[in-house]
Amino acid sequence: MSASTRLIFGFHAILAKLRHDAAGVHEIYVDASRNDARLRDLVRQADFAGMRVLPVEAQRLAAMAPAARHQGVIATIAANQRHVTLDDVLDTLEEPPFLLVLDGIQDPHNLGACLRVADAVGAHAVVAPKDRATGLTQTAIKVASGAAETVPYITVTNLARALRQLQTRGVWIIGAAAETGEPLYSAQWPSACAWVLGAEGDGLRRLTRETCDQLISIPMLGTVASLNVSVAAGVCLYEARRRRDSGGSAAAGEPLPRQT
Repeated sequence: MSASTRLIFGFHAILAKLRHDAAGVHEIYVDASRNDARLRDLVRQADFAGMRVLPVEAQRLAAMAPAARHQGVIATIAANQRHVTLDDVLDTLEEPPFLLVLDGIQDPHNLGACLRVADAVGAHAVVAPKDRATGLTQTAIKVASGAAETVPYITVTNLARALRQLQTRGVWIIGAAAETGEPLYSAQWPSACAWVLGAEGDGLRRLTRETCDQLISIPMLGTVASLNVSVAAGVCLYEARRRRDSGGSAAAGEPLPRQT
């Protein structure tokens, strides 16, 4: 594999790449001993896209991605994809922005799960800082089950500055805080919103919290004090999606007063 390519693996990730950016796929390697319906479907998709499929021994797949649960399928794809910015995403939207912002997530499994949630609810992008956070590693891509290829993942140098940039574009910044803030199900917010969730165990950093327009808490009725960040993202984003679809968010033309 050259420096201009990287690996993705697993059926979900490779099928999503074939459907959304087939031109970015170089080669697909499959376990020569498999001949099940799932593999045949992937081969059909690859043939339709004009991609080359190479049957190889299981040992070669294991050597290509020794720490991965590759499910018997690995693809090489272009690594030098164009960097996507916030403006790139916002300038193309024909509906109120709906974003997920991650403040210093360290675990690639959590990042992958958050990307998967963002894809499922139709979020327009996931935003994260470049430093003091996990990158889009092969583990994160695998856990995302194809969402890393469908949801723009935007990294920024200064997260608080990026949040203020979103505010100037009319996006309401909502921080999820475990111990403070309005209860999720009674709070109100505009349709154009960005949900900010903090790192595992630490929550939102001080400057990030102070930049938020609103803090919201998820009701916790049992004995545990908090939820895993990807679970919390699912709870918040699905409630936001429900309101967007039902028209239950605060009107975009009547924004709530920003914190001072």
